[in-house]
Amino acid sequence: MAKDNQAAVRRKARVRRAIRARAYGKPRLSVHRSSKQIYAQIIDDEHGATIVAASSLEKDQREALRTGANVEAAKAIGLLIAQRAAEKGIKDVVFDRGSYMYHGRVKALADGAREGGLNF
Repeated sequence: MAKDNQAAVRRKARVRRAIRARAYGKPRLSVHRSSKQIYAQIIDDEHGATIVAASSLEKDQREALRTGANVEAAKAIGLLIAQRAAEKGIKDVVFDRGSYMYHGRVKALADGAREGGLNF
């Protein structure tokens, strides 16, 4: 395993430990990003199922956004995931940033989700 990958695995494990400590039965808002796209999903860890998902790859998002790799796209995905969560009756979640820093696109997605009505 490469040294950079080991650090990412350690960061991800540290974040997951903190999430488990404060989850109290809340679903988890997980974020993943690549160099060209951003993805978000709300996961019920008790049942191991994805409740709601949104990404910049969806057809309406691809048409509306110039690219999926910028802060504006991340904020739009945050608003979309919050809207879909509200339709399912989800208001409180735990934010899982994975091994990514809370900065840039990850922060923009979180801000968009908060603006959309999610609490974390």
